[in-house]
Amino acid sequence: MAIVSVRDLHREYQQGNLTVRALNGVSLDIEPGEFTVLMGSSGSGKTTLLNCMGALDHPTSGTVTVDGTDLASLSEGQLSDLRLTKLGFVFQAYNLVPVLTAYENAEFVLLLQGVPSAQRRERVLQTLDAVGLKELATRRPAELSGGQQQRVAVARAIAGKPALVLADEPTANLDSKTGHALIDLMRGLNEDHGITFVFATHDPKVMDAAKRIVKMEDGKILEDVRR
Repeated sequence: MAIVSVRDLHREYQQGNLTVRALNGVSLDIEPGEFTVLMGSSGSGKTTLLNCMGALDHPTSGTVTVDGTDLASLSEGQLSDLRLTKLGFVFQAYNLVPVLTAYENAEFVLLLQGVPSAQRRERVLQTLDAVGLKELATRRPAELSGGQQQRVAVARAIAGKPALVLADEPTANLDSKTGHALIDLMRGLNEDHGITFVFATHDPKVMDAAKRIVKMEDGKILEDVRR
């Protein structure tokens, strides 16, 4: 069964007197274990599609089903629970809590999930080790490089064992070498641990690593290529 199933998705919003069609009839399935890139220029609809998949935005019409659940059937509280238990997010701007250490940022989702203390510690340390930051667990974001902060964001995204990780332009603020290292890290997590990733990006480095590329333009899917 698909982790995410999107059917005839439309998303419109007002920009002054204009009606902007961010998504125009998109249908797409994401299967377990995929490493998929949504690519396209600014305004193509890739970030809007990612946000609808992640229950961060509501479509104007059409359906989004995550792990068998139609998002339209859920209350705001239930959507929050689904994001907490089923989804992980990696954003361009890292979105780390500045007063928390790398360990505490990675632990945050587990606290919200109610994971017992001993299990939290074991899982957080394993996760930080997986992203190469176990030795920097006590540092706060301001004491870390951009690449290290983004690795903490990846650790936070995967610590809760989500069904799917959604990443919006995760390499945009990184230099080329650090961006390559981050993509290698996430590809390794995909291959070694079966974590499913969907990216919205126009970064060639991410596209080169993808197992599937979905090309978008004007809110529609132009190509869908597996490799």
